[in-house]
Amino acid sequence: MTTKWTITIDCADPALVARFWCTALGYVDADPPKGWDSWEAFLTDQNVPADEWNDGASITDPTGILPALSFLKVPEPRTAKNRLHLDLQVSGGRAEPQHLREQRIRATAESLLTAGATLVREVPVDNTTTLDHLWMHDPEGNEFCIV
Repeated sequence: MTTKWTITIDCADPALVARFWCTALGYVDADPPKGWDSWEAFLTDQNVPADEWNDGASITDPTGILPALSFLKVPEPRTAKNRLHLDLQVSGGRAEPQHLREQRIRATAESLLTAGATLVREVPVDNTTTLDHLWMHDPEGNEFCIV
């Protein structure tokens, strides 16, 4: 038997980080739970104080195929390298011509830099100067790669 799961990203501003990842992944805000027309209605019915409404966010693949991502407000800042990160697989893989792979990686990076990401480092293929992937941070410093 399998277990339903999501990936949860700890952050200071769930709405901000969720918007970034919607851009990065082509995801959309998750619908409210079944039986409620809006998140506001759900949170009100659950007696969640309005000042806690940004304590979490959730985004989903609009096709419903890929896993959802959740964002949880936490008080402490990130203090160490992530042990888990997302790889945005945009290049088409190593079987593609290198110039096309690099063009796709850099185009995605440019879009995400505009959306609030920062470039940490360009990572070459071992023992070469050929670009393999980009190591980046989202707006709150969570790591991801564009490959």
